[in-house]
Parts: sequence; structure tokens; C-alpha cells
Amino acid sequence: MSNPVSIRLLVPLLAAAALAGCAGTGATHDRVPPPIAADTAEPATDAGAPAPLDVPSAAAADAADTAAPPDTGAVIEAFDDAARVAGDATPADGTPVDGAPTQAELDYAALYGTDIYDPVYDPTLPEAAQMPRSYDPWEPLNRRVFAFNSAVDRAIATPLARAYVKVVPRPVRLGVTNFFSNLGQPVSAVNALLQGRPKAAGQSLGRFVVNSTLGIGGIFDPASDANIPHRDADFGQTLGVWGWRNSRYVELPLFGPRTLRDGFGLVGDAPLSPMRQIGDDEWRYGLQGLQLVDLRTRLFALDSMREGATDEYALIRDAWMQRRAYQIESVRRQHDEENDLPDYLFEDDAMPTVPVDVMPVIPGVPTPP
Repeated sequence: MSNPVSIRLLVPLLAAAALAGCAGTGATHDRVPPPIAADTAEPATDAGAPAPLDVPSAAAADAADTAAPPDTGAVIEAFDDAARVAGDATPADGTPVDGAPTQAELDYAALYGTDIYDPVYDPTLPEAAQMPRSYDPWEPLNRRVFAFNSAVDRAIATPLARAYVKVVPRPVRLGVTNFFSNLGQPVSAVNALLQGRPKAAGQSLGRFVVNSTLGIGGIFDPASDANIPHRDADFGQTLGVWGWRNSRYVELPLFGPRTLRDGFGLVGDAPLSPMRQIGDDEWRYGLQGLQLVDLRTRLFALDSMREGATDEYALIRDAWMQRRAYQIESVRRQHDEENDLPDYLFEDDAMPTVPVDVMPVIPGVPTPP
């Protein structure tokens, strides 16, 4: 017969274990109980008799009831979160909240009577760089002309250029590009000389002579194999070098992006164009149309960038104006070798524009001899 004292001790322990088990399963149903250590309980040897229970000592019970020491990092993090919500500028870890000064910075300012240092705005730092803005006072009118040019491009120029690429082999297209590029070298030579660049003028003239003879009328490009650089210059650039630097942006029908200065430059370059020396209208118009189709094929690389632009007009305007400013400013600083700009900014392949060669001959106006 069991001892009554042992039974009285056993009943409270069993009740406490049952309550703890109910509380654990009620809180989290998917929680897996931890494994029972081998030295704390033994499985029942007899199915009919319960396993003997070890009564914990007073020290073990006190240790079980004692809460684990708090995690200092977690406490600080929780305090910092509460401080950020409440707007406190000095959380427990000492870091500022949303750029607010720390307590050390506040003490320093109070001690020395100075303003609190603001790392976002430091009056000793230089002003932020300002991107140049395009001078476009005629923007409403220019946008309407741009819409007209875009409609003509989508309806006529682009389909013709795609058919041209599909039908004409690439070596032939390259020869056509070389031919028209060579025709523009006399204009570049004259303008380079007017800009005070005799070396560039000699290079342009040398390219024209070499490609027109050895290159069979400019279809081939032996001048590049001879390391004669390709330079593009026009009268609009010459006016900019002479002092007309700031000019308003103009979108010309069919000619696209220009400035008012470059519009006058077209008139100055027209008499020098070799294309205008062709007296047969049918041949001249045919060559001008072929030149426009060739020009449109060179713009295919920019179509994807234009389609993804938020404002296509502003993209083309700003890119053209900045590149034009680079060309003019580099010529103005030609004697400073360190500030010389790369050659590709002078070439027209990066963003080709409609050349003066395609300007029609006005009836009644005599062609210059």
C-alpha cells in the first residue's frame, strides 16, 4: 500500500504537468515537444504500471521558475524602434534618427555656442552642379513641327529604310554611306579653315582627294586605312566659334533638330555642296533621296532609345544641343590639349543630322558656278 504522504505529493505534480501540457497545445498546435532526456525519465517497463516520477528538488524547481536572462541586443533594438516611432533623437545605441543630431553633437553645440552640424547641407561645400538647360523659347511651335517630322518618318522614311536594308546587301550600303560622307569633306575643309584649323582643313581635303581617286569616287575608304582622321565641320559651327555661342533651338521641317544659328549655317554651306553642282535634276533628286534613305538606316540604332523615352522631343533636343555645344567649345579650346574632346564627338555618325546636300535648289535662283 502506498504511503499517504507520497500520494499527496504526487497529485499536485500530476495536475501541474497536465495544465502545462494543455497550455502548450492550446498556444501552438504545430509545435513539436522537445525530446525527453535519457537521464530524466525512463519509459514504463510494465504496461499496467505507470513510470516512476522523480520529484525535483527545491533548487531545481527554483531554477526552472527563474526566467532566462534577457537578450541585450534585442532589448536595444526594440527600444530603438520605439524611439523612432516616438520621434526620440537619442536612441539607446546612440545613432541619430533620420539625420537628427546625436546627444554628443547637441552637447558640443551648447558648449561652444555653434550651430548644430548638418551633414546634408554644409555651407562650406560648393554648390551642386547644375545641368545646362536647352534654350528653347519656341518649344510649343517646335513640338508641332516635331510631331509633323515624326509622322513623315513613320509613314515614309522608316518603311523605305527598312525595305532598303532588306533588299540591298550590307557591302553595297557601306559603299553608299562612304560615297555621301566623302561628298561632305569639301564643306568640312572650308569651314575648318574658317575656324582657324588649317591642320583639320588639310585632313578633310586629303580624305576627299584620296577617297575620290583611290576609293573610286568615295565608294571605298582608303583614307581611313592611311590614318587620315574624319572630321565634320559646317558653317553653323563656324558661327559658334566666331562668337554666336548661345542660340535658340529650332525644329526645322524635314531637317529636324537645329538652332537658329545652324539654320543660317545651312544657307552658308549650300553653295559649297558638291551635290548642288549637278545640273541634271533627275540625277540630283535621285541622289538626294538615296542619301536620305541611307541617313535613316544609320538612325536605327537610336530608335529603341527613342521609343523608351518619356519625352522623345526633350530627349532628342537635349542630346543634340549638348553634342553641338561640345563640338563648338572644343574648337574654341583647341590649343589646350588636356581639354580636347574625343574624336567621335566631331563625327556625325553618333547622331547624324540631315545634311545640307539634300536642300533643294530653289527655282529661279542660279546655282553657283
